[in-house]
Amino acid sequence: MMIAGKSEMRITIATILVLASALVHAQRTLFEDAPRSAAKAAVVFLYPEQVTIPAAKPTTVALHFRIASGLHINSHTPRQEELIPTTLTFPPDSGVRLDGVVYPPGTNFTLPLDPNTKLSVYSGEFILLARIVAAPGDHLVEAALRYQACDNNACMPPKTITAAIDVIGK
Repeated sequence: MMIAGKSEMRITIATILVLASALVHAQRTLFEDAPRSAAKAAVVFLYPEQVTIPAAKPTTVALHFRIASGLHINSHTPRQEELIPTTLTFPPDSGVRLDGVVYPPGTNFTLPLDPNTKLSVYSGEFILLARIVAAPGDHLVEAALRYQACDNNACMPPKTITAAIDVIGK
């Protein structure tokens, strides 16, 4: 059995201390940055807040969204099966039925670390054309947009946001 000398032991202890210090710094940075990144939503619903449409007649409404700078979300038709597509749904008891959605085509995106893989994503602002049918009356609809946001290095867990729209069927 070989016993390390004092100088080898000092180097080993110094190395462990440096690594431990780096780990603590990385964890501190991660946790200090977490509240700021959590407070900033990856996707926000912009407008419309209210629409008036003919009751019981299918009508197309343009719903506007914005993706935070530096992020992208998978399109409605991602190129890999394991990626989460962007989808829009309406609650069934809202008085407004979602008859269909026209999603914009995704933009080709290549990750710097994997230039051979092309993704289909949305970034910046995008518009969903929702074909809706409203019963007569005033309906507060909490549409749900489900997406998965990513940056150039990693993806966040899938998330669903609410797009509140006051739909008046006349």
